[in-house]
Amino acid sequence: MSDKLKKYEKIDRAAVKITYGAAVSILAALLVWGLFLMVNFWKYEETNDAQVKEYINPILSRASGYVQEIRFNDHQKIQKGDTLLVLDIEEANVKLLEAKAALTTAKARLKVLQSNVKTSSGSSSISHAKISAAKAQLWQQQQEFARYQKLLEGEAVTQQQFENVKTKLEVAESNYQAIQNSFSVSQDKTQDVTAEVAVAKANIEQKKAALERINLEIKYAVITAPSDGTMGNKSLQQGQYIQKGQTIGFMVDKKQGKWIVANFEETQIAKMKEGQEAKITIDAFPNKSFHGKIESFSPATGSQFSLLPTDNATGNFVKITQRFPVRIQFTDNDALLEKLRAGMNAEVSIPKK
Repeated sequence: MSDKLKKYEKIDRAAVKITYGAAVSILAALLVWGLFLMVNFWKYEETNDAQVKEYINPILSRASGYVQEIRFNDHQKIQKGDTLLVLDIEEANVKLLEAKAALTTAKARLKVLQSNVKTSSGSSSISHAKISAAKAQLWQQQQEFARYQKLLEGEAVTQQQFENVKTKLEVAESNYQAIQNSFSVSQDKTQDVTAEVAVAKANIEQKKAALERINLEIKYAVITAPSDGTMGNKSLQQGQYIQKGQTIGFMVDKKQGKWIVANFEETQIAKMKEGQEAKITIDAFPNKSFHGKIESFSPATGSQFSLLPTDNATGNFVKITQRFPVRIQFTDNDALLEKLRAGMNAEVSIPKK
């Protein structure tokens, strides 16, 4: 029995030593970890409320029509100018023919009106020439009438002869007045036709604009990539009708680059400044650290840009620490940056200075 007791005592002593050693190791690890956190807290401002950001641009249709071809797939890499979508343009081609015919008709009408202007202007010139002849004839009849009136007073002519001369004078006056009226009417007609010419020219410009608009619709029927990037999800189907201004998809714009938006508490940003260095860790790549610098600070807290910002004047005030979005630009030229995607979570540390 004594040997068994001694054996159990040795086992108990060994278990106590192991437990004691494990407890000391855990305590030491906790002390080191706590010391590390204290040093970090003393040296850095940190936040885990941060994400990778990229410009996500909507691609809009500038024309209406039925989808004839879809030339992109989900998450496909594209380059500027690549064709993404083709709309059916058969209806637009019919409108184009109608617009061309309307323009031809308008031009033909303009030629007719311009010819009418020349004809009316020629008639006006003839009427003006006739006025001079009628005026001369009237003057002659007036002189004749004055002579016969004196002769009648001296009884050198008969009353019948005098009345014949008087009638000729009245005819000359009427003829002169008629020719003047005809000249005035011809001038008015010329002005009217000239005004119609101006209207016809304006109508031609309108038809040209309509034709140009249809040509633009045909051009816009081919929707191309506005820049280099990667497409999002495809939500269209062939044969689907889309409206002008409708979003056909979204693309991540490669040329705009990537950056970090870190939401620091308002108590952390007092000593931060633009251009300050930052250390970035992405959750998807925990063993890799990236470097960046502060590019700008938001002009207001994040809550102020929400659809319904909180109003502390309601009387139900609860003081909550606000956060300010801080934009941080990557300064690395690491190939791993290409693997970063918008929305990835990150942690950001900024040295206190």
